[in-house]
Order: sequence, then C-alpha cells, then structure tokens
Amino acid sequence: MQETILILDFGSQYTQLIARRVRELNVYCEIHPYNKIPSLAQSVRGVILSGSPFSVRDENAPFPDLTGIRGNLPLLGVCYGAQYLAQSSGGVVAPSEIREYGRANLTSIDTDNALLTGMSSGTQVWMSHADTILDAPVNFRVIASTPDVQYAGYRVEDELTYGIQFHPEVYHTTEGLTLLRNFVVGICGCKQSWTPESFVDSTVASLKEKLGDDRVVLGLSGGVDSSVAAMLLHKAIGKNLYCIFVDNGLLRKNEFTKVLERYKTLDLNVTGVDARDLFLDALKGVTDPEKKRKIIGKTFIDVFDTEAHKIRDIKWLAQGTIYPDVIESHSVKGPSATIKSHHNVGGLPDYMKLKVVEPLNSLFKDEVRKVGKTVGLDPEFLDRHPFPGPGLAVRILSDIDRDKVSLLQEVDDVFISGLRSFNLYHTVWQAFAVLLPVQSVGVMGDERTYENVVALRAVTSTDGMTADWAHLPYEFLAKVSNDIINKVKGVNRVVYDISSKPPATIEWE
Repeated sequence: MQETILILDFGSQYTQLIARRVRELNVYCEIHPYNKIPSLAQSVRGVILSGSPFSVRDENAPFPDLTGIRGNLPLLGVCYGAQYLAQSSGGVVAPSEIREYGRANLTSIDTDNALLTGMSSGTQVWMSHADTILDAPVNFRVIASTPDVQYAGYRVEDELTYGIQFHPEVYHTTEGLTLLRNFVVGICGCKQSWTPESFVDSTVASLKEKLGDDRVVLGLSGGVDSSVAAMLLHKAIGKNLYCIFVDNGLLRKNEFTKVLERYKTLDLNVTGVDARDLFLDALKGVTDPEKKRKIIGKTFIDVFDTEAHKIRDIKWLAQGTIYPDVIESHSVKGPSATIKSHHNVGGLPDYMKLKVVEPLNSLFKDEVRKVGKTVGLDPEFLDRHPFPGPGLAVRILSDIDRDKVSLLQEVDDVFISGLRSFNLYHTVWQAFAVLLPVQSVGVMGDERTYENVVALRAVTSTDGMTADWAHLPYEFLAKVSNDIINKVKGVNRVVYDISSKPPATIEWE
C-alpha cells in the first residue's frame, strides 16, 4: 500500500512546488481540486491545503469540505489554507496593514513544536499574501511570528492541525524542506519509501496486470519521456509493445535519422514514419499557437491510426505524458488557469477505439530522468533537453513553411552544438532558438540587408515548473551569435531572452 500525502489545490501557482518538495522526501503525493476530494483510502497519511489567488473574504472564495479530514488526519494549511482554517473556526481574517510579499524572517519560533523542530531563529521564509489573521480561535496557539505577522504559524490544540502564513515549498524559504519533513515524516509518519526503484517495480507490475497479453502502440519522440515510457512498457509486456517514431518535419536538424539509429540499440519494435509533408501541409497558413498544437495533435492521431491498422489487434495507445503536461493543459488538478494545451492530453477520437495508458503521468521531469536511469536508459536519451511535442512549430512565431523550418533547424543546430563545444549543454535545463515574425535592417559587406531576427533561449530549472534564464558567458553568446549570422543565410540579428518563469513561460508559444 503506497503511503500518500493529499494536496488540495486552491489555484496557487505554487501548488505543484509543494508536491515536488514532498516527493524530494521520497514520499508520494497527489494534487486534487479542493472541491473534488477523493475518498480517503487508508494509504492517505496527511493533507496539505495550498495557497490561492483568492482571499478568504471573497464572496466566491473556495471553501473545502474537510469532513472526515480535520481531526482524523494530520492537516497543514499553507497561506490561504491557514487563513481558511482560522476563519472557518471562528477567527478573523482581514487585509494586512503591511502587505508581506517576498522575504521575511521568523523572529519567534517554538522549536518544541513538532512542525518546527530543527528550524533556526531568524530563519528566512517567503511571504505572499495581502490578508492576515487578526484574531485566532481560542484553541489556536502561535508557534511562529515575524515582526509584522503574529500568526506566521499556529497549531490547533488537541488536533494534528497546523497553519503557516509563509510558503515552505519555495527555495527562498531556506528551511522549508525541514518543515515539510517534520510534517510529512514526523507528524504524518510516512516511511519515505517512494523511490525510483519502487516506482519501477510497482509500475511494471501494474502494467502487467492492466495490459496482460494486449498489444500496445507508442509514439516515440526521441525525448526522455517517451523513451522512459517505452522502457517501462517493454519491461512489462516485451514484444507486445510496438513503437512508432514519426518525422513530423518539425524535429531538429537530422534528428529523425540519428534518433532512429539510437533506438535500434534498445531492443524495441520501432517503425520510422516519414510524415513531413502531411504535417507541414496541414499547418500551412496557421499562426495561432493553440491551433498549431491541435492540428499537430490531430495529425499525430491520424498517423497513429494509419500505422496501428497495419498491426493486428492493437488495443492500447501509450503516451509519455508527465505530470506538468496534465497540470498545464487542464484544470483537472485544481482551479488554476489553463496555460497551454498539450497534444498528449487532448483525448482520442471515438473512431480510434484505443484505450490510453500513461505510465509517467504522475511524475515530474526530473523524476522521469531518475526512473530512466534506474531502468538503464542510454544517457543520450536521459540527458537530452526537453523538446516540445509540437516541435519547431511553436518556435516559429508565424505561419510555417519548409524554408522557415530549415532556417530554424540550422540556427538551432549552431546554438546546441555551441553549447556542447563550450561544455555548457548540461549546465542548463533547456535551450533552443526561436524564429521571430520580424525582420531587421543589417549590413553585410557593403550591402544593406533586411533579414530575420532569431532569439536564443536558455534556462536553468529543477523541475520545469519554475525557471530562471541561464547566465551564459558573454564570450559564448558573442561566438554563437557570430556563427549564426555567418553560417545561416537569412538571419542578420540574434537576441538573447532574459525572462524567467514566471512571469514568462519557457517556450514562447
């Protein structure tokens, strides 16, 4: 029985980070909407209430039904969650006289309390709230304060219920992981048994039971997600897995040939399909990024349908969908706003009549890599930067044609090759080039030019949920910019993107 921490999402941008920190402790957790609380299995050891963009004073504020949870399971309210617990118990929450956003310090800490054991006086925490608890119910006891916030942390007498006004999940809270460990391990009693090895064992066993002798088709992309999914499925069902690697005409330079050769070393049933014309023709004249994604997703399904009919008795379509794909595509895990759709999670048409299996849809990207290492996947797959399912289509910020794709492939190749030659490739999470829908004046030789502008993007990240722009050396940027302009006909200007996520996203579309 897998021990689980349940996280109830009220729409905070940080909810996924809570899950990441809990999993760093080798404890499994799941995010669910505050208004769609699953039945509480015996495996649930505790519950965390997330923050929210709402105020508990709002008329339409999200109010959960904690019947069966509070008083029966350990409960930790974070920011909004803490304010909700206080207000719903008879306390008073009001607008802060001094809004606390950003870094603060806990000047008073009850380290005898189980939640705060091992934390340091004056420790830095991250605040992000406009309301504060003015008056708490009589059975609420302060366990932490800042100079401006009395109820920075509290406990409820005779319950394993706690609330904190700050965010322990963000890195700026320097001892946040200590607090989460105290709650998850100390108070909830989780044994920290959720490891890559245990995930592989349980997932392979589950796949064997679910799939039996059925045949499964999987679309490989050359990336870590689909490759790890293939390895898990191969361990479970062997030759009953049929893999299809599609050249959609939007891959990196020479990627189709190189990746197909690499897959041949993995003992997988892999068929390569040249569908470049099909995709590029379908995308002709389309500029809207969501329409691009939907067209690409539909075309993939059409290709799979055609190829699947060449294999007898296929019953399942496997996909390399991971947790952030699901979170960012739909509000299925909470009321937070949709950021983008993902071609892996759009569903299948009725005529295809294939059931879907997604062995990685509970994992974050770094967890996928750990699982891949555990199953012995080649580092060439594991260490590859993330690459979007729609490929270069969402890196061409205009309509798509073969010339634009070819130009961007060349620019991307110079950039990525440069990162490798400068030993910078593995210091960044993701790097790529974007073809902008503008042209600029330039001078080459004695002639004026009016050619394309490309943007280079490189970010550092742990899990892809947040990211900072990579501070690449000036000498590298100068060299790669010069190489792109000299080697790629049609480009006369290179810019470097220094936006972080949030407020930007990693991809431009």
